[in-house]
Amino acid sequence: MKKFLPVLIATSLSLTGCADLLKPEVENLPGKEAMYKEVTFAQGFLLNGYTRLPGLSFNDVATDDAVSNDKNNAFQKVATGQWTANFNPADQWVNSMAAIQYLNTMLAEVDKVTWAIDPKAAQMFRDRIKGEAYGLRAFYMFQLLRAHGGWSAGGELLGVPILTKPQDTNSDFNQPRATFEACMQQFYSDIKQAETLLPLDYEDVSTAGQVPSQYAGISPEEYTRVFGQYSRLRLTARIAKAIRAQAALLAASPAYKTGTTTTWTDAANYAGDVLKLVGGPDRLAANGGTWYDNRTEINSLGAGINPPEILWRGDASNSRNLEEDNYPPSLFGRGRVNPTQNLVDAFPMANGYPISASASEYRAQAPYTNRDPRLQRYVVTNGSTMGPSNTVIRTETGAGNDAVNQIETSTRTGYYLRKLLRADVNLNPIGANEQRHYTARIRYTEIFLIYAEAANEAWGPDGQGTFGFSARDIIRAIRKRAGIGTTNNDAYLTSVQSQAEMRQLIRNERRLELCFEGFRFWDLRRWSEKLTETANGIQITNGNYAVIPVENRAFAAHMNHGPIPYGEMLKWKALVQNKGW
Repeated sequence: MKKFLPVLIATSLSLTGCADLLKPEVENLPGKEAMYKEVTFAQGFLLNGYTRLPGLSFNDVATDDAVSNDKNNAFQKVATGQWTANFNPADQWVNSMAAIQYLNTMLAEVDKVTWAIDPKAAQMFRDRIKGEAYGLRAFYMFQLLRAHGGWSAGGELLGVPILTKPQDTNSDFNQPRATFEACMQQFYSDIKQAETLLPLDYEDVSTAGQVPSQYAGISPEEYTRVFGQYSRLRLTARIAKAIRAQAALLAASPAYKTGTTTTWTDAANYAGDVLKLVGGPDRLAANGGTWYDNRTEINSLGAGINPPEILWRGDASNSRNLEEDNYPPSLFGRGRVNPTQNLVDAFPMANGYPISASASEYRAQAPYTNRDPRLQRYVVTNGSTMGPSNTVIRTETGAGNDAVNQIETSTRTGYYLRKLLRADVNLNPIGANEQRHYTARIRYTEIFLIYAEAANEAWGPDGQGTFGFSARDIIRAIRKRAGIGTTNNDAYLTSVQSQAEMRQLIRNERRLELCFEGFRFWDLRRWSEKLTETANGIQITNGNYAVIPVENRAFAAHMNHGPIPYGEMLKWKALVQNKGW
């Protein structure tokens, strides 16, 4: 070894003439100050708020609407009582808190950034950035409250720490949870800021050549540079109003209402403020029931195009992931999400009556005949066709791999998922293809259902507030669009007179319209509804239909409210855990 030492020393000495190897070079990592003159870098802080927006979640598997044949499905573990403060698939804490940190940095520094040379254009940029940041911060507060707001052991309804300034190495990270009410007030304040600073919608003026009057003096080219390319992929005042209605509905609901000042009237008014911009129940004539499979609309989606049902959406891209996960095995899919018999039974007959009503004409041995048309749009039943070749799917005993529990990827309930899947996706390895999909963040139908629920609670089935339409009007329009009660003027809806009866009908319509879009998991909890209903399926043998239990549910009362993450509780002594966790 000694003979190599002089060589190593000589080599090191020769290199020191070029650079000091022991002295670290300046890294090419721009600090916060770089954003002041680099607009693209500055916008990255805001874009972090967008990239963290949650995607589609099949948390229906943790409800009475679905089970999964995937033994490792996280929400199935929730359904069977295996979630803890250390294992919570519905956790929003880390993601939302990180987003808020980026947004707070943006708000703290936005006025120091050189957004444009022209002062008016610079102010337009500044207002847009601020408005979107405030709106997104409110959105993440809503996510946190829904996932982690809850009652302490001392009987106080708590939210999360309220953070409105960026945290750095000098900050005190050991912050207590604010009350749920204080969090809601911060939420409302941020939404108001967003409404003030943002246009109702971004308009494409690249061809019209005329900018909105509030931006008079700005050239169409400059307006397009600041606004035109974003459309509804980015936050607007209209979207901010819708987020306010979502959060108000949560706060007014039974699981939270005694700890907040938000009322059903507030929630109805906030939803009504959105709906009056597009008209009343007549707006529901748009075919919202098949928004997810309208191929012409989806295939033509660009940055500035939205289907009429969609208020806010994610970007559109080609994929086949949903179909790979949920097509039946005969179509080369994994059959992961299985609708339950519980959900199927919730669909009324085509005449509008629940299947339990004597006037329904329901037949247990022909259970899919004369049913609500949405059943076949959302669920694959025995004998349904699916896929690019309209393959008949047989789930009865002995029918092959699509039958109940036949193989690992077979259905456990006798049903497969149809909603959200495109029937023109081919998974056959010989001719596999992809098709365009997108995530609907907010649909107008959801806002109509928020109004219906809140209006019924505030004013009864036929009260109209100041908007000129009632909860009954909304539900009638939704059911008419679905094809229900068209031959008898929806006699069942007419028979529903009490607030309690209308409440159950509205909740059922919400269950059907929004199934598999990530709502029921939260709805059952905010309603303080029963969470332990056994998930059932159907066994078809020699033409006989028998309901079978598939999966027992194990929920305790405290699980109406999710926990604060265990790791956060270990780190910060100021945090108080929700009762029961």
